[in-house]
Amino acid sequence: MTDRQIESERIGGPRNALPEPDGTELVGRSLGLRGALNARDLGGYRTADGRAVRGGAVLRSDGLNHLTADDLGPLGALGLRRVVDLRSAEEVREAGPDRLPEGVILHHVPLWAVDFDIHLTLRTALADRSARKQRALLGDGRAAAMMTGLYRWFVTDAGARESFAALLRLLAAPDGVPLLFHCSAGKDRTGWAAALVLTALGVDRETVLADYLLTNERSAPAVARVLEELGSRGLMREPELLLPVFRADRGYLDAAFAEVEAGWSGFDAFWREGLGLDDEVSDGLRANLLDGPAV
Repeated sequence: MTDRQIESERIGGPRNALPEPDGTELVGRSLGLRGALNARDLGGYRTADGRAVRGGAVLRSDGLNHLTADDLGPLGALGLRRVVDLRSAEEVREAGPDRLPEGVILHHVPLWAVDFDIHLTLRTALADRSARKQRALLGDGRAAAMMTGLYRWFVTDAGARESFAALLRLLAAPDGVPLLFHCSAGKDRTGWAAALVLTALGVDRETVLADYLLTNERSAPAVARVLEELGSRGLMREPELLLPVFRADRGYLDAAFAEVEAGWSGFDAFWREGLGLDDEVSDGLRANLLDGPAV
């Protein structure tokens, strides 16, 4: 059994993923994009009523600004109608706009937290090569605390909730899918958005978590390369201080769900009162994203 299979069995993911014809589990199929290693399909996960998320309808990814010319063909073959970019305007300016196949509608729905600005934190950490200052900024649990705070903000901030709700409305629209949503790393904003989608469709929490943590496997080569470069260029004496920022962590997602439970009586109440969404949106989401009848 591979490390991935062991981890998936531990957190319960595969039990709710449909098998492919050859028997392999359909868990977060990669889109195979060289310029977006964390691009994957949310299709194949089972729901509580026995249905399954439709393959090719809802896709999640890291930024599409580094797509290669060879990536545009396969991405276009997916028949995408819409792409939702959750990056801030500054991130888009610095990293570059998405590269998209012709005919795809781009929606910019920026999500940016002043108090938990990871982009600014990374820039600050690298601007000063003082190991002492970098440790003061990121060490002793401070980086992880910032990440946990960000995930709580996803739920407690009215503006953030409206941005996530805007994405869900697009997914539920009659002409909404296939749709791909992304941020920069495809980990935090994208991770919570995917958790909202899957939970609304009736996918159990452990399977939602399995999809969230898959980012660590997909992004591991890029993270290792960045950390090695930071050390070799002398930008950081302890580049591992950035691991809490670069990795998905169960505690982060748990913090967001804890805020849902603290502020509302349950996910259904959060859907209606927190996100301002109604049955029309939830029905549209199921119509667009689920295969087969309920059992």
